[in-house]
Amino acid sequence: MTSMSMVQAINSAMDTMLARDPNVVIFGEDVGYFGGVFRATEGLQRKYGATRTFDTPITEGGILAAAVGMGAYGLRPVAEIQFADYIYPAIDQLISEAARLRYRSGGEFTAPITVRAPCGGGIFGGQTHSQSPEGLFTHVCGLKTVMPSNPYDAKGLLISAIEDDDPVIFLEPKRLYHGPFDGHHENAVTPWGQHPAGEVPDGYYNIPLGKAAVVRPGDDVTVLAYGTMVHVAVAAAQESGIDAEIIDLRTLLPLDIDAIVESVKKTGRCVIVHEATKTSGFGAELSALVQEHCFYHLEAPIARVTGWDTPYPHALEWKYFPGPTRIAKAMRRVMEAG
Repeated sequence: MTSMSMVQAINSAMDTMLARDPNVVIFGEDVGYFGGVFRATEGLQRKYGATRTFDTPITEGGILAAAVGMGAYGLRPVAEIQFADYIYPAIDQLISEAARLRYRSGGEFTAPITVRAPCGGGIFGGQTHSQSPEGLFTHVCGLKTVMPSNPYDAKGLLISAIEDDDPVIFLEPKRLYHGPFDGHHENAVTPWGQHPAGEVPDGYYNIPLGKAAVVRPGDDVTVLAYGTMVHVAVAAAQESGIDAEIIDLRTLLPLDIDAIVESVKKTGRCVIVHEATKTSGFGAELSALVQEHCFYHLEAPIARVTGWDTPYPHALEWKYFPGPTRIAKAMRRVMEAG
């Protein structure tokens, strides 16, 4: 076991898979010699050569079009989109090609591609470097969507994504790259380095896609979160004194509905937290599923705590984030409603 930050764990996952499977290739803008803008691919080109880890032109559509072709040919490409905000020019390749390839070919071809993309705020990136577009991908049949919250999960889930025979969108919260941060500091200037990095195995291991994790057991209220918001939810529970059970979804699609139902039936209350905007966000789908599966067990209306329905602000991003104060307020509201 080695102490690693999330970005180091992600690098370790790719290193492990490059060594384990000769069909794995890594590519994207600046991922080769430079090692990526966040250094997630640092050292991989030196170790495996420029045919296994290489730079591409600035063309997201071209990057993912190439990945689809490579996957159909038998490779396992891992394509980096430098920021999740830049993925929109490649949406057609994801939806019309990658996600449909197995279906339209009757299983003759697959698209075993992994698309890595840093997402979310916390670095003062403004409206074009801070978006959380996970809800868009969960709407597409044939795509799998993953967002880890800690280094151990990041490595295990990324290895599973690379090994999967279908396309996986692997979203990496930038705010956690060098942390995890202290969730209590909702107005901190920088979130890095407040807590030690996580212990991560050096070699191969995987975490199955579609399995949530209970990061804090509790009996009063279920809090559903993923990515950065897992840590903020834990801070909210500590500050409020409410015995919240916090579930890290880890994989949004496929979703571990059994873990959600088991928890909500126990607590009778549910708060959903995500950084993305509220309207048509993934929290709406979660709310509908909880309503469908747990209606007779609910003792209060389901609450959502999310980003605001505005373009991502630059100067006020720490007001945009759901912080522990907003989450704790929602938990108290559902407790009082029952």
